[in-house]
Amino acid sequence: MKIGFDARAAIWYRGTGIGTYTYQLIKNISIMDKNNDYLVFLPSENFDIIFDDNFNVKQIDKCEKETFWEQVDVPNILTDTGIEIYHVPQNGIGLPYEKNCKFVITLHDVIPYKMPETVGPQYLKIYLEEIPKILPLCDGIITVSEYSKMDIAKTLNYPEEKIFVTYLAAEDIYFPLNKKYCKEFIRKKYCIDEDFILYVGGFSPRKNIKGLIKAYSLIKNKIGNIKLVILGKKGRSYFDYRDLALSLGLKNDVVFPGFIEVEELPIFYNAAKMLVYPSFYEGFGLPPLEAMACGTPVVASNATSIPEVLKSGALYINPYDEYSIAEKMLMLVEDDALYNEMALKGLFQSSFYCWKRTAVETLSAYNKLSK
Repeated sequence: MKIGFDARAAIWYRGTGIGTYTYQLIKNISIMDKNNDYLVFLPSENFDIIFDDNFNVKQIDKCEKETFWEQVDVPNILTDTGIEIYHVPQNGIGLPYEKNCKFVITLHDVIPYKMPETVGPQYLKIYLEEIPKILPLCDGIITVSEYSKMDIAKTLNYPEEKIFVTYLAAEDIYFPLNKKYCKEFIRKKYCIDEDFILYVGGFSPRKNIKGLIKAYSLIKNKIGNIKLVILGKKGRSYFDYRDLALSLGLKNDVVFPGFIEVEELPIFYNAAKMLVYPSFYEGFGLPPLEAMACGTPVVASNATSIPEVLKSGALYINPYDEYSIAEKMLMLVEDDALYNEMALKGLFQSSFYCWKRTAVETLSAYNKLSK
């Protein structure tokens, strides 16, 4: 079987959940599958995966567009490729309208339908315009949790039997490191001397960073010099979060280092006192799993797919209740026995997820779709 794979997000969107998924999926499929042939559509930038002979790369030039979603909204040309199945992993955006083989997309979530006010305007416009056109062309959908499967089936009226769940995983760069070294690295490079509570993720209102800052303000006087470090690209919402911190008297306590390269994220996770992930909605949510794999305790939202993924490996909060968030953060600061217990539970839970398994389950979906 010859399979086409749109891998543009592996380079253009690296550092995000979809970018990580695309990179790890094609990397691990290339390790696991020596039988099928692949045509991989990749940007012309440097790519560090060495493919075997059953993989051919079609280089794609980068379009001068403002956002990633506008870049991938330009479909790859499939004419005369001999492809039997074509997979678009970035929510189907960029799927051709002209169909000459079977199509499968990875649809990570339906957030633009469920929480449109939290989505960037360019992505919202493209998603809402394209998804109704894409779905009738799809022979199947891959998604990343049972929660997302149910959400897709219900929201988009898509047959459940044509939706395949393949869980994600923390990359293999995430594991316990020497905490003293990690803290010293961050002290020297980012001038953060104190212990800190960590947030990693996007700056969308859906991520509930305002709720986290307010919850932190409730316990600041009880936790000494522990700071709140909020990692992520400083998008449109950054100034709202900065101003909120200022209004709560937290100018020197809430730190925004900005976007951090993937290679440095394990250092932040290992140096952190805990990760707090109070999101209102996730299709999967990689940062908590990454923190767990580093042995860092996690406080996470009890909403949508998050409990399905993290199970007993996290302390759960109601994301709509700042006092709930504050309570669980304070518990981890004050209770050493609970802290050590959650660190071990998180390590244990993260070990159940593996990118090779994701690849094998994806290959199984390809096989079912080919019949």
